Amino acid sequence: MSDPALDLLRRVFGHSGFRGEQRQIVDRVTGGGDALVLMPTGGGKSLCYQLPALLRDGCALVVSPLIALMQDQVEALRQLGVRAAYLNSTLDAGAAAEVERQLLSGELDLLYVAPERLLTNRFLSLLDRARIALFAIDEAHCVSQWGHDFRPEYRQLTVLHERWPDIPRIALTATADAPTRREIAERLALEDAQQFVSSFDRPNLRYRIVHKDGGGTRQLLDFLHAHRGESGIVYAFSRKRVETVAEQLQAAGINALPYHAGMDASLRAQNQRRFLQQDGIVMVATIAFGMGIDKPDVRFVAHVDLPKSIEGYYQETGRAGRDGEAAEVWLSYGLGDVVNLRQLIQQGEAGEERKRLELRKLDALLGYCESTQCRRQSLLGWFGEAHGGACGNCDNCLEPPRSWDGTQAARKALSCVYR
Repeated sequence: MSDPALDLLRRVFGHSGFRGEQRQIVDRVTGGGDALVLMPTGGGKSLCYQLPALLRDGCALVVSPLIALMQDQVEALRQLGVRAAYLNSTLDAGAAAEVERQLLSGELDLLYVAPERLLTNRFLSLLDRARIALFAIDEAHCVSQWGHDFRPEYRQLTVLHERWPDIPRIALTATADAPTRREIAERLALEDAQQFVSSFDRPNLRYRIVHKDGGGTRQLLDFLHAHRGESGIVYAFSRKRVETVAEQLQAAGINALPYHAGMDASLRAQNQRRFLQQDGIVMVATIAFGMGIDKPDVRFVAHVDLPKSIEGYYQETGRAGRDGEAAEVWLSYGLGDVVNLRQLIQQGEAGEERKRLELRKLDALLGYCESTQCRRQSLLGWFGEAHGGACGNCDNCLEPPRSWDGTQAARKALSCVYR
């Protein structure tokens, strides 16, 4: 008996079979049902809407927050023979008009678009005249004001359900704790959608955290020495820090490239292409780099500065080892990082409630860094997933830290203060 979904998976995407709950998700959306999908980075989220896009009549509209993500995925799909395109600010008027013509004439299977463009009256009117197979809302955590990457435009995506109630929707994210998941369902009117929550565990990743010694450069170089010739990402706090670290690595003979939003756009795109296409390049970047970047053989992700939250840390480290092979994630942090991030939050323009939330998230990440518990157990616990601990693949399990009972010392110190 013929199996169209499996046939397409093998013929177009080159995979022998489905992983995890991919099959159930594909069947749900292909059959016209809504779905909310939580799957770790590298778990195969994209296939969950790309396959239904090919199985249903019309063009799938994919809402995506980053230009780099769109371009990378469209390029990969075209190489597989899939009729894919994107609409974003990099296209001139003529190129954009051609994509719109292809959409209306039924020549596209998938169209990637930013939420800002989607929400314009002109584009919504265009969709009224097109045959749409499904709506896919990628990086759906952006809808949550409690999440780590809130984007107000995502709040308005309920227009998809209101205007086209019969077209199935699939919302996908790799990083959402329980409150964020509830808000995604509520804000996108997906309360009745079937939820598919995969394990957040990435057993092939080895977690290591160290206290920063000085600027941390020597520690980073020691870490990279063990990964010489491998592709990896080094995340830094600021644009200036990215430039400095990249120069230090280059001076040490490492093939490092910088990437941040303040660079010339053509140079940034060139560096990204080199990282994707060549082996052994270390990309030194702010968090502007990485979302949706599909390079399976990233063997390490290093943070030379403390991220802002556990969700951000999880998402960034998740870019390592997407091929399922062993990879290492490494973080160095110090008191200066905490001070810088606290100042950044407190001096920001967000409301007081949002600032308190971000400070709590920072405190939770600091607690994770300073914990003597199994890293995997602590990390998964944040996402509401139980783990027995003793994973055997993190620093605290491989080299258990020495601990002591400080109760008596604390009592004496408090007594001294009281007196």
